[in-house]
Amino acid sequence: MAELKPILLVEDNPKDIELTLAALDQCQLANTVVVTRDGAEALDYLHARGAHAGRNSGDPVVVLLDLKLPKIDGLEVLERIKSDPTLRHTPVVMLTSSREERDLVGSYRLGVNAFVVKPVAFSQFFEAIRDLGMFWAVLNEPPPGGASPVGPP
Repeated sequence: MAELKPILLVEDNPKDIELTLAALDQCQLANTVVVTRDGAEALDYLHARGAHAGRNSGDPVVVLLDLKLPKIDGLEVLERIKSDPTLRHTPVVMLTSSREERDLVGSYRLGVNAFVVKPVAFSQFFEAIRDLGMFWAVLNEPPPGGASPVGPP
C-alpha cells in the first residue's frame, strides 16, 4: 500500500493553526499535517531544503495556503509552486480571511485549485476545514503518476 501523502498547512496565525488541526483531526484522516508558518519555510518544505532537507520525498496531497504570510506572501508561494514543473500538479487551496476581489482573481490567475474565505464563526470554520480535508485527502482522485491534468502551461 502506498504511503499517504501529508497535508501542508501554511499559516502564521496560531489560533487558525490550532482550529485547522483540530478540524482535520476530527476527520480522522491518516494523513499527517505539516505546519509551516511563513512562505519561505513552505517553499523550503516543498523543495526539501533547509530545515526540511531530510524529510521524506513526495509532494503533499494538498497545500492549504494562507494569503497574508511573513517573508513570502501566499500569492508568491502559489506562483512559485505553479511555475515549478515538479510541483505544479500539487493542489493548492488558498485559505484566507481576505474577501478582496484582487486576491481572488490573482489566485485563480496563478492557478490556485480553490479559494476559500475563512468563516468568522467557529463552527463554520471547523466545518469548512473538515470538508476541505476530506475532499483533498480522501475524495479527490489525483492524476496518475503525479502528472499535471492539463499539461504544461
